[in-house]
Amino acid sequence: MRDRILALVKSEGLRPGDQIPTEAELGIRFGGSRPMIREALKLLEQDGVVDVKHGRGRFLTATGVLNVHRPITRFESITEMGQALGLQYDNRVLSVSEERPSKEIARTLGLAAGEGVIRLERLRLHRKEPLIYGLALIRRSVVPDRLYEVDWSGSLLDLLESYGSRPRMSVAKVRALTLPPDVVERNDLRDFGPALVIEETAYNLAGDPVIWASDYHRGSHFAFDFVRK
Repeated sequence: MRDRILALVKSEGLRPGDQIPTEAELGIRFGGSRPMIREALKLLEQDGVVDVKHGRGRFLTATGVLNVHRPITRFESITEMGQALGLQYDNRVLSVSEERPSKEIARTLGLAAGEGVIRLERLRLHRKEPLIYGLALIRRSVVPDRLYEVDWSGSLLDLLESYGSRPRMSVAKVRALTLPPDVVERNDLRDFGPALVIEETAYNLAGDPVIWASDYHRGSHFAFDFVRK
């Protein structure tokens, strides 16, 4: 819904200071529920795309007309990002297990004493070429089912939504690294090369941390845009 509103802003040629359609008008145009539209508008407000003037409505800011393709500040699943880039991922689950977290991860995820994590290791391929290696540590309490009962091959965000705890935001850092040597050896990834690594802690709508993830995007295939302001 967020992207559809942005597309509408662009198609109608709105300029900074112009008022954007109301929630009711967007509901008529797109057919979405009011809560869904309200959440999309809230995300746009957080991104600085729209400015709320109480009693008057929502207005487009200068940020809203900047043409930044798939900004790194946008929180979305790797599956969604790949689809936007025209990539059809073949997701390979390399391993999934229940583990005791390190002290650092327990602190990052706010785990109670004795609470475990699910360790999920996956590889995304496009036309048989590995593009993303990902490691995710998920709060065990978020997924009550047995590990073998869960399909881990799809979007992790969508999966967690089915358990009522979809991540909505994250705190992240990006750096350039190579794959850990043990990952290279175990998965025959000697040609992967340098990677842009996004390491993040993702939070649900209640503000609870649910995932710590480290995703290695193959440097020869990925670049990320951002706005400086």
